[in-house]
Amino acid sequence: MTELINAVEAVDVRFPTSLELDGSDAMNPEPDYSAAYVTIRTSEGAAGHGLAFTVGRGNDVEVAAVRALAPLVTGLSVDEVLGDLGAFSRRLTGDSQLRWLGPEKGAIHMAAAAIVNAMWDLYGRRQNKPVWQLLSELTPEQLVDLVDFRYLEDALTRDEALDILRRAEPGRAERTDHLLRHGYPAYTTTPGWLGYDDEKLVRLSVQAVADGFTQIKLKVGVDPADDRRRLRLAREALGPDIRIAVDANQAWGVRQAIDWMTTLAPYDPYWIEEPTSPDDILGHAAIRRALSPMKVATGEHTHNQVMFKQLLQANAIDILQLDASRTAGVTENVAILLLAAKFGVPVCPHAGGVGLCEMVQHLAMFDYVAVSGTTENRVIEYVDHLHEHFTDPVRVRDGHYLAPTAPGISAELHPASIAAHRFPDGPIWNRQATA
Repeated sequence: MTELINAVEAVDVRFPTSLELDGSDAMNPEPDYSAAYVTIRTSEGAAGHGLAFTVGRGNDVEVAAVRALAPLVTGLSVDEVLGDLGAFSRRLTGDSQLRWLGPEKGAIHMAAAAIVNAMWDLYGRRQNKPVWQLLSELTPEQLVDLVDFRYLEDALTRDEALDILRRAEPGRAERTDHLLRHGYPAYTTTPGWLGYDDEKLVRLSVQAVADGFTQIKLKVGVDPADDRRRLRLAREALGPDIRIAVDANQAWGVRQAIDWMTTLAPYDPYWIEEPTSPDDILGHAAIRRALSPMKVATGEHTHNQVMFKQLLQANAIDILQLDASRTAGVTENVAILLLAAKFGVPVCPHAGGVGLCEMVQHLAMFDYVAVSGTTENRVIEYVDHLHEHFTDPVRVRDGHYLAPTAPGISAELHPASIAAHRFPDGPIWNRQATA
């Protein structure tokens, strides 16, 4: 009997991180890390898990978007979907009516990401492999079949993508072994939330270095004097050899970004992340030209592969920060990794959010093994929040992500965590309402 997808479930799960100001930044002063949590179930009892990350209000909109896409998925043959995951992704992002809500951006595109990632999770479980390994063992031809080149061919052709993947093939086994033994470099944002006082910032920064991290990140963008003080304190505590990146979370206009970062330059920030609107490609290019050799990084709010293409074509970024659930999941991120390799731009994935560390590690590790072949100047963001809620949480040791070995994409939440944090009727939120 043919195994079918018989359900796409979506649950609104929220964590009250605003109580301790974890995750606070210039544009999100009191976020509640949240997930539109998706489970795909099949007629044979198998399941795959994925999520789209939000910061509280509006997570119900994201859940509704997942439910709007569910009819495109239920009833499909599992074998047929897994046999052409590129076509499956295009089915979700190219629906003639739902596409009007994007196209390929916003809540509906993130809903597609949650479903696509859940399908890759199901695929990994079926093959008994973590998704990074599953991807790394696909042939170059299978990988390029995932990519929709329609809007990319002026920057990356199918043949160029094949060449990139074929050049990386000979070292796959050695890099896999190195990854399993040593892990993948990480940096941490844990010390840097804007809501933390100076003592906590310095204490957590020093602890991060003691834990093996060679780069931290601080949030900036509300008050220039505060930013100069906080960056000075961190630099004095850590010395000249630790990289300190800063992140404005889109708070500034172009001229303001240039002026503000010029005042921070004496403290040697390694990069400025999201200095202006994520849609302003030419603005990023202008900021990069003005601030060089300081690096410009962005990507967590970059809607799709076309925008990444243009950021690269415009020489607008030094660091590409793809996200596991902003674009359409694993499948579209394969295209983005290939674009980054073509332009020679390092990928340092965004992971500031619930479940993002768990999922994005698979993309970076696949990139190392099968695409770029290097970890030079590449680090995955690490935030030490909420990992205990996942059945296969990230493991970080000596400033490195240890490669996951459990099957899937590491996005499955414990049932008890879902029940406790379901919004608005879970016990955690009932207590908040009556406090």
